[in-house]
Amino acid sequence: MKFTLAAAALLVAFAGYAHAEVVTNEIDYTHGDVALRGFAAWTKAEGQADAPKRPGVLLVHAWWGHGDVVREKARRIAELGYVAFALDMYGKGVFAKDREEAARRAGGFYGDRPLMRARALAGLDQLEKLETVDATKLGAIGFCFGGTVVLELARHGVDLDAVVSFHGGLKFTDEPKEGGVQAHVLVCHGADDPYVPPEDVVAFWKSMAKAKAHYDLLVISGAVHSFTHEDAGDDPSTGAAYHARAAKTSWEAMHRVFEEVFAQ
Repeated sequence: MKFTLAAAALLVAFAGYAHAEVVTNEIDYTHGDVALRGFAAWTKAEGQADAPKRPGVLLVHAWWGHGDVVREKARRIAELGYVAFALDMYGKGVFAKDREEAARRAGGFYGDRPLMRARALAGLDQLEKLETVDATKLGAIGFCFGGTVVLELARHGVDLDAVVSFHGGLKFTDEPKEGGVQAHVLVCHGADDPYVPPEDVVAFWKSMAKAKAHYDLLVISGAVHSFTHEDAGDDPSTGAAYHARAAKTSWEAMHRVFEEVFAQ
């Protein structure tokens, strides 16, 4: 009963946000000597003076870089009643011009996992600093490359309530420690994704089980890589394509996880 009442209270508190104005702000920050630009989004009702603090959600972009796609998803997160911050992994104004550049930039982080975590944590720090964020309730989501990034944070024990990967890579350089995964982990995976083969999925599942992590694995039939990205096209034979049902199902699963963890 305690959880039910808490969840109901949270839903009531967020009910007004669906029709509120989405406010956005670009935020410049740095990591070491690298200049970065993130994007924050939250809702504010008409006539509302100071918006109440609410859970914060970090977003990590796909391998192309920080652009319109991740910013639109940040707005959608805000419409759910959370404060969103879309971080920047590559640098202010950096967006890959082609697949080769995207692979090179993402590859630098795949080959240097400490840098991957540190750059993401710099973004998390910016999220926590936002005035409307309740820093005791934090989540992170990522897409493709970004999915790998947020899972890397979870596997190394970063104090997040939930982490959600959408069509992210599942190969990692080390195993999480038993009891070391603090977040509720949700992996949303396309069953026909040629870039994340079944053996990677099984290895990830086994590593989570061995770590005694709280995790869910959502495998969606018919979906390939990039299934949440409308600009990925509609030809699954290319290995990456938008899949409306998978996009809807995975987003709803993410929302249920957030409702659960943030109500506690």
